[in-house]
Amino acid sequence: AKITLAQRLTWRLATTLMDATTDKDPLVQEQIYNALCYLGESEPEEILNACDEYLRQHDKLAYPHRVIILKAMETVVKDNIGLLEKSTAKVVIFLASNEMTKSKEVIRDWQQAASNVLVAVGQRFINKVMEEVLTKFQPGILPHYFVMQTFANLSVSNVFGMVPFLNSILGTMLPMLGMAKQDHMKSVFCYALQHFSESIQEYLANLDKAPDPTVRKDTFSNEIFSAYEVLFNSWLQHREAKLRLAVVEALGPMSYLMPSEKLEEQLPKLIPGILALYKKHTEAFYISKVSRLALPPASICAPADPSVPLTVKNHTEVLRCFTVLACSFPDRVLAFLLPKLESSNERTRVGTLLIMRQIINSAPSQMEIKKPFILSSMKLPLQDSNNKVKRAVVQVISAMAHHGYLEQPGGEAMLEFLVRQCALPSEPVSQLPDADDLTSDSVQSISVNTLFLLSTTVDRMNNVLWPYLLEFVTPIQFTNALTPLCKSLMYLATKKQEEGENASLIRYDLNANLPSPYALTTRLLVVSSQPYSGECRGAAALRLLGVLHYSVHPALDQLWSKKVPLLVEHVEENTESSLSQKEWEEKLLLFLQETLVAVSDNTWICHFVTEMCRQLNSYNGFVLEKNFLYKCIGTTLGACASKDLVQKQLQELLETARYHEEAEREGLASCFGICAINHLEETLAKLEDFVRSDVFKKSVGLFSIFKDRSDNEVEKIKSTLILCYGYVAVYAPKELVLSRIEADILKNIFQYFNTKVLGIKVETKDLTLKLCLIRSICMISQAIYNGVKCGDFIFSRKAELVAQMVEFIKAEPLEAMRTPVRQRAMITCTYLVYPSSAAVPAGTQLMGPLHSQSLHLGPWIKSNKEHERQRAVEVSAHRLRLSSLQTVIPFYNLGVLIALFSPRCSDSLASVRQHAVDCVYCLLYIQLCYEGFARDHRDEMVEGLKALKKGLEEPDFTVLFHTCNNIAMVIGKRVPPDQLMSLLLAMFEGLADPDKNCSRAATVMINSLLKERGGVLQEKVPDIISIIHSKLEEVDEEHIRKAAQQTVYILASQHKSVVVSSLLGSALPFDSHTCAMWRSLATEPALTSQILEQLLEKVNRDVPYKESKCFLLGSGAERIATPLPLAATCALYEIMSAPESGAAVLGLYPPLFVTLLLRVSCTVGVQLPKNLQSRERRSSSHGLAPRSLHPCSRAVETLKVMLARGGSEEVARASEGPRGTRGQTTSAGALPHHEGVRASATRPSPPSWFAGPSLVTAETFFLLQLLNSNVVNDLMLLETVMDNMTGRQKDACTLVRMLALRGLGNIASGSPEKVRKHGAKLLASMVNGMDDKDDPHNLVALEAMSSLSKLLDHVEERDIQSMLLHIAIRIRPFFDSEQPDLRQSSIVLFGNLSRFSEGNCEVFFEQILNGLVTLLLHLQDPKPEVVRACKFALRMCGPNMGCEGLCDMFLNHLREERSLHYGEFMNNVCKHLVSSRPGPWHRRCPWGSCWGPAPVCPPPSPSPGLSSASP
Repeated sequence: AKITLAQRLTWRLATTLMDATTDKDPLVQEQIYNALCYLGESEPEEILNACDEYLRQHDKLAYPHRVIILKAMETVVKDNIGLLEKSTAKVVIFLASNEMTKSKEVIRDWQQAASNVLVAVGQRFINKVMEEVLTKFQPGILPHYFVMQTFANLSVSNVFGMVPFLNSILGTMLPMLGMAKQDHMKSVFCYALQHFSESIQEYLANLDKAPDPTVRKDTFSNEIFSAYEVLFNSWLQHREAKLRLAVVEALGPMSYLMPSEKLEEQLPKLIPGILALYKKHTEAFYISKVSRLALPPASICAPADPSVPLTVKNHTEVLRCFTVLACSFPDRVLAFLLPKLESSNERTRVGTLLIMRQIINSAPSQMEIKKPFILSSMKLPLQDSNNKVKRAVVQVISAMAHHGYLEQPGGEAMLEFLVRQCALPSEPVSQLPDADDLTSDSVQSISVNTLFLLSTTVDRMNNVLWPYLLEFVTPIQFTNALTPLCKSLMYLATKKQEEGENASLIRYDLNANLPSPYALTTRLLVVSSQPYSGECRGAAALRLLGVLHYSVHPALDQLWSKKVPLLVEHVEENTESSLSQKEWEEKLLLFLQETLVAVSDNTWICHFVTEMCRQLNSYNGFVLEKNFLYKCIGTTLGACASKDLVQKQLQELLETARYHEEAEREGLASCFGICAINHLEETLAKLEDFVRSDVFKKSVGLFSIFKDRSDNEVEKIKSTLILCYGYVAVYAPKELVLSRIEADILKNIFQYFNTKVLGIKVETKDLTLKLCLIRSICMISQAIYNGVKCGDFIFSRKAELVAQMVEFIKAEPLEAMRTPVRQRAMITCTYLVYPSSAAVPAGTQLMGPLHSQSLHLGPWIKSNKEHERQRAVEVSAHRLRLSSLQTVIPFYNLGVLIALFSPRCSDSLASVRQHAVDCVYCLLYIQLCYEGFARDHRDEMVEGLKALKKGLEEPDFTVLFHTCNNIAMVIGKRVPPDQLMSLLLAMFEGLADPDKNCSRAATVMINSLLKERGGVLQEKVPDIISIIHSKLEEVDEEHIRKAAQQTVYILASQHKSVVVSSLLGSALPFDSHTCAMWRSLATEPALTSQILEQLLEKVNRDVPYKESKCFLLGSGAERIATPLPLAATCALYEIMSAPESGAAVLGLYPPLFVTLLLRVSCTVGVQLPKNLQSRERRSSSHGLAPRSLHPCSRAVETLKVMLARGGSEEVARASEGPRGTRGQTTSAGALPHHEGVRASATRPSPPSWFAGPSLVTAETFFLLQLLNSNVVNDLMLLETVMDNMTGRQKDACTLVRMLALRGLGNIASGSPEKVRKHGAKLLASMVNGMDDKDDPHNLVALEAMSSLSKLLDHVEERDIQSMLLHIAIRIRPFFDSEQPDLRQSSIVLFGNLSRFSEGNCEVFFEQILNGLVTLLLHLQDPKPEVVRACKFALRMCGPNMGCEGLCDMFLNHLREERSLHYGEFMNNVCKHLVSSRPGPWHRRCPWGSCWGPAPVCPPPSPSPGLSSASP
């Protein structure tokens, strides 16, 4: 029973879903389909049967909706084919067959869906499907289009089940081919033949799995050939391209089943026919599938266009064609292809190479004997400069490597080509590839990948590549290929070592062209000096060097195994930006030195240094590498025991150097200096010998006719020699060199510098010579200072050298630093002046006071030119470093000097940043010495500056500014209090620095200093605020504005009251900078709350205005706003306009709301002071004050922004309403924070300045709105507010009394349930209002009547009964008032009172009788509202008049929407009055006694003309 019930529910649910398929929304249809499929997963049989029954019962259902159901059936069948019962399958087959053939027209979506169901069922029930579909496939009758398509799809989806039927199907189908006249039928026959042929091929290929293994190809050959004749001879020539395409697609698979003899007969016609179709571009792919029978034309050698997918498929098919052909006709294929490598058409060359790659890979056995021929044919492509051809050649080389081509003679040329492509410069990333490129990869990257893959994955290439690739390591033209070469060689060498070939790794006896161990070591060591160039070639070169240690020298095994990995690790741990180049070169030179010590073979070292010198000229285009090679030569010469060889090599270096290049001069000088460590005598002798040699004399001879070098180059040679002496002095052992400084070194230096012509000394003007002289003297001074016997050394020529430096300094122009001469001369002076402690006084006299020098350099320190800044800061750093060693002198400019240097810690130049930290470091130590600390004292915090220098190496601004912040913290802790203000003032001047990074650093440091030391600056806060304001006016930069706001915030967090007072003292109206400073105080909620409280106190403490008598006679007094509350109100506006102030505003909602509400009220009619009026006019004329400064406008805007920021956006928006309703819409019910309401309702006492009716009026108005809202109940304030309003009825102000009554009346809408409780009290208030004696215009009475009308709906009847008569009598005179409002309100109230007349019927009837005539007359009142009130009152009084006819007449004819025919209406009223029986009317009316008994007659019917509107 459960199963049956579940099936029934499933059936019903499926039917409901299928009913919904008529929905036009595609999304709904998709959901229905998914739901049916989901149900089918659990109940497939039920769902399929339900779908069958539904489609049969709804025969008229439109086909789009039938498609949804059929698709769901297909999915259910596919997912549950193994679970279907035969009975269900039969039902589904019969349904799908009928759906497919119901319409003879082709309706593709519908019939395709049905066909798909049959194909899905045919996966398992093929016999049942064929039994049904064959009934619709009768001989001699053209079948339905989808019958043939179903056969075709079944043959693909169920090959083994369908092939046994194909013989009979083909026999029936062949006669039908001639009957097919329409193109779509011909196409479907082609489609069927194509799939039949493909399924037969698959069947024959898998006979071991086939149910009938006796099936053979010739079973179908004759039928296929018969079909072929029709397709090829008739249909292939059709003009319709789609049909031709279908024919071509069918011919390919059919050709495999045709009898061989028949196919050969057809070839003369078939080949030209197929090839002719290549003219049709879109059909090329399918034509190529047939083209395996013939040789394709030359055009197919072109590569495929990747933007057209069909051409890619065609390209693949063409390559398959060539594979088939190459296997059968290798000679003919090569004879066809190889000449095309010489084609002028680039696409043909590329396509031919791609085909060559295909043939090499797919026909290896056929091409084995053709290898030499193919290799020789590749000579021309190897010289091709086209990038696309190069890429194709690289791909061919890769294929050749896998099949042994490169082991043949000529293979080396292919490998050399590959390495040359690896050495190509890398393509820039931004460069877009050609639109026709096969791939976006560059030739270089493809070649690199190919070389590495051949080295690591193709085992047969090991002996080909090793050691052949070593030949490409040393030639300079392969420098860009070094990284992939080193990686490949290292892999190959490691593999050789694993195979036990360590000792014979490089066999020079078998490979004469290999570079020597000296050449390899030199090359790999030199390129390692720039480790991150060329895809990090340094690590790769060092690794290869480490692997080759045994081949270089057997003694290096232990040393290199330990040292090389450490060097590689150092490179990999750093980056190009973090690696210290100087430190890295020192590591490499130390490694070289240790290597030379480990070898300890003078012969080996001599060969090594000779090879180094030989390679020197090959590095002419590589400045940095050549410079390092010079240092390596100097190191190796130092280790060389052969003094003759040392002198010989030094002589060669001097003769071959390129003196016009600065790097070359530096490198040569450093080589001589390093060599002098062990060969001082030889080095100095060689320098002197060179000067005396013919080479030099020929150059400097004054009247030489055959000058080898120009005069300019002679100066460069002299410069180099002078520099060599300086390096020799620095590097040589101090105990040996000190005695030679004056006797040899300085003598020769000045001999080269001072040129004499005809005995007259000529001053040189060559800048290089000057700079080299200065550097050399500086190095000599350092050598003397660092010498072991420095204290005993007497430097007799020091004064002469100092004088020379001073002369250089004086010769430089003061207005600019065009050259580094001044900077370097001053640095040299410092080293000359302080070689020993005895020289300090002279230095003091020479350099002058420290602060004056630094301030003198100030313009250059802040210069826009990088070289000027660099030199000025460097000189200052050296000067301060030496000044820290002097005797302590009073020092009063620490703050100014620190402010000068510290912002430069974020300079764009890294060297300036480093020197700036050194300056700050020295200044702080000078201050510590001044404070009494010893000169050797080390302060932990100041020493921390050295660690911070690391962070200044990064160009990342975030890192720089973080480091600047840390530097400022150190400064803040160490600067004495008396210098703090001068430091800050000078820092503020740095905000205008032309370098934006430095101005940002100044802001960071100012704020850091204030955080650290701002607490002691309370008296200076006004000055700082003033300076910030002036800087904001001076510098218009966003980062300065933000930083200044942060500065104000920091000061306010330390000195709230002073900051608030300073900002309030700013001129009104506040300018944009002052406003920004106010808004900065809204950043942090706790501080913002405290600032708001102070401003509220300022608003509440002072009176809002002062009375000022006008000088004009007869004029009243003016109210003039007081400045402080006005400024505080403006400040409140600025702070609360910042979004960040929201939390603080919420916390202070009550006092803010109350204060600002009262501020609005008390500023109505208040004027600005005269000076502010004129200032506001000037500001608005200049466009500086978009907001009005008027006191009331300011208060309103501030209240609105407070409401918006406090979450009362609706209230703020409501206040933007029309003028007449503005304020009234600001109801208390809209306020989200009831505390403001409570504060206003329960405020015990007003501010000290509370005076005047305006404030009472404002409060009363707010309270009446409060009573109009239910929020008053939520706050439990009803009684409090009601008592407050009742008390205001005695106020002297009429408006206050009127608003109080309105508020009491609002209780009816705000708290109607409370009216019953306080009814008597409320009614008494209303009655008192109507009896108000001090109300000449009856405004209070009007409000009392209006409010009483609202209350009557909710009061208890007993409360009104006692007052009913009094109220009726009191309001009666107002019926005839001249004021329409009084007439309307009194009449409406009278009508409302009539509801309570039952208990006092007689009494109230008399009031009705007295007022009846007035009410009837006012039906013609000129005011429509009075007329409506009269209609209402008469309708209400009608039931109490004792006359049913008159009551009905009032109810029918006095409806508000109906117009009234007054004359007829009055006539009928009188008739009703006259015809009614004697009753109350007769007794009360004076003429009632004259009336007789009423006649017994029906009441008069209303006249048709009485009312102009139909009932």
